Amino acid sequence: TSPSHLQSASRMVPAWGVRRRCLGPAGAEGAAPGQGGADPAPLMSRRIYGPIWKSTFGHYENINIGSPVVLEQLLRQEGKYPMRSDMALWKEHRDTRHLEGERWYRLRQVLNKRLLKPSEAVLYADAIGEVVSDLMVRLRDERSRSPSGVLVGDVANLLSPTGISYILFETRIGCLKQQVPAETQRFIDSINLMFKNSIFATVLPRWSRKVLPFWDRYLDSWDTIFAFGKTLIDRKMVELEGQVERGKEVSGYLSYLLASGRLSLDEVYGSVAELLLAGVDTTSNTLSWALYHLSRDLGIQETLYQELKAVVPANRFPGAEDIPKMPMLRAVIKETLRYSLALPLPQGPGHQPTLFVLAHYAMSHDETYFPEPERFLPQRWLRGHGSPHHPFSSIPFGYGVRACVGRRIAELEMHLALIIQAFEVRPDPRGVEVTSVSRIVLVADKPINLEFIARPGAP
Repeated sequence: TSPSHLQSASRMVPAWGVRRRCLGPAGAEGAAPGQGGADPAPLMSRRIYGPIWKSTFGHYENINIGSPVVLEQLLRQEGKYPMRSDMALWKEHRDTRHLEGERWYRLRQVLNKRLLKPSEAVLYADAIGEVVSDLMVRLRDERSRSPSGVLVGDVANLLSPTGISYILFETRIGCLKQQVPAETQRFIDSINLMFKNSIFATVLPRWSRKVLPFWDRYLDSWDTIFAFGKTLIDRKMVELEGQVERGKEVSGYLSYLLASGRLSLDEVYGSVAELLLAGVDTTSNTLSWALYHLSRDLGIQETLYQELKAVVPANRFPGAEDIPKMPMLRAVIKETLRYSLALPLPQGPGHQPTLFVLAHYAMSHDETYFPEPERFLPQRWLRGHGSPHHPFSSIPFGYGVRACVGRRIAELEMHLALIIQAFEVRPDPRGVEVTSVSRIVLVADKPINLEFIARPGAP
């Protein structure tokens, strides 16, 4: 594939491309089983049409990239100031913040400095440690409330966005309390409603906004998300002013953004709200799916437990410093992201109004790069195991300047390590099989219920 193919892809269908009409939302790729089987839509398109194909959904016309070779070429030739995808629904909120082109690049530079550098990300280890400790208290309490004393229902709801919120706002928002504060619950509910209503708002014609409720629900959800973030930021500003007046040194991520002088207050409001939004689904969904898959393969779970025992002494909890020494732990997270959470990402406009859509599900389930793609096999990520895969065949955190700003934070690994150290996780004894449905990311079609059996001698 030559660069000219990629540059002209938004204006014409390449020789191997064929237009197809999507059945799911723009950027979404349909449903996929939680265990066995595969979502036929993106995989079938990849097999029939080749590495690039056109699709339409509502007023969107997409160029789908289903090959890691083509994807690498596309990402590596991108300019210094990549243009975010239009994502018109988000843009109507985002236009007032002018976060495109050079201004978006400047914003990402500021955000990346404190979250992408490993040396800076380590600063948040204590905050994450405090959160995961509280999670274990809540987990034990939920177990004790069940009739069996071991079953925990809807683990995704339990594994809430506490860690990322603590980092961003430097305050706890009460996700792990027995009674979640009303404003926090409204915020979490609004994220779910925003994603759900965005599907209807995308596909339905604009005239329907005046007669159907989906558009107003969508806007109301965004208003709640931004208002929640603004309230917490305003509280922090008052706190920082008091600290400065008393001559006290300030620290933390939000303090850094506010004190740097490189972002306007409106940009801080917008960026922090979007960061928190992005952290909600990824953390709880990834951990829920990881625990679900481990519960269904006790052999892999035992291998992970033995690795934990070899690295972490029995008298203490795992910490951020232990994560690099546990390749199996990291492999489980990588395989979970490949298997259950591989989401398509709009890459930005080529020639308006066409978008490049990175079909991650199709690539991460391509048997060319991942033999037996419908099996959960974390060992495929270990050195010396399995066949090598293309480095761009599974990039759930993105690449380059577009990379997820939170990928260096070891929240996922620390949560999972602490849970597996303390409990053997088993599936719902009622034999309920969970499948996944697309809601931007792949989410469970029903609550994931798991048994947590206490391990003898766990700290």
